[in-house]
Amino acid sequence: MLIDTHVHLNADQYDDDLEEVMQRAGGAGIEKMIVVGFDRKTIERTMDLIEKYENVYGVIGWHPVDAIDCTDQDLEWIESLSDHPKIVGIGETGLDYHWDKSPHDAQKELFKKQIALAKKVKLPVIIHNREATRDCIEILKSEGAHETGGIMHAFSGNESDADTVIGMNFHVSLGGPVTFKNAQEPKDIAVHVPIERLLVETDAPFLTPHPYRGKRNEPAYVKLVAEKIAELRGMSYEDLAAQTTRNAEALFGI
Repeated sequence: MLIDTHVHLNADQYDDDLEEVMQRAGGAGIEKMIVVGFDRKTIERTMDLIEKYENVYGVIGWHPVDAIDCTDQDLEWIESLSDHPKIVGIGETGLDYHWDKSPHDAQKELFKKQIALAKKVKLPVIIHNREATRDCIEILKSEGAHETGGIMHAFSGNESDADTVIGMNFHVSLGGPVTFKNAQEPKDIAVHVPIERLLVETDAPFLTPHPYRGKRNEPAYVKLVAEKIAELRGMSYEDLAAQTTRNAEALFGI
């Protein structure tokens, strides 16, 4: 059995066939799914999904790309929803320097506020980092994010970065890029990270693994990620699945 630790079943891309997507996930052995809401619309959908499906849990926060849209009232709302027993993390939050919608200073301020929120409600924090690794790590250190720990989602750093965040009580999560033929760095990370700190995810509907790259991603495909990591580490798929599942259950308390 596997846990997809980061999926956006709340996305419009699943409006027409969510039940079929859920059935395929079950058929592929996906035991639990962590749905991530990152703005008003997707958080509301996340709350609906965790009520509807027994094996779906939620993470709620505000995405750095949309940092300029987040108000103090939005953060208070997120805090109130975090009391729900099936809300298991805060995020995704962090920094994204690829898109320029939100100024870096606004992203940093919101990132710090969400780390503080995670510490207040005692939930792990799920980090989005795109082209901002140095600043991201600096804020995690300065804001004491080790107190909650969490996940470096869709990890894109190098081995030294992985060592740094693991030393700060974070897990490293890998998705579709580890299956891409010319993507060596995630393959190196898949072997380098201690198995006790490794998680698997899809980030569906994005980052679809080979051989479906270019098509819509879905939770069933997390099995392809796990199979590739097991191959790279020279271990059985069953052992890799069991350990990453234990890791996720312990982190999220599920």
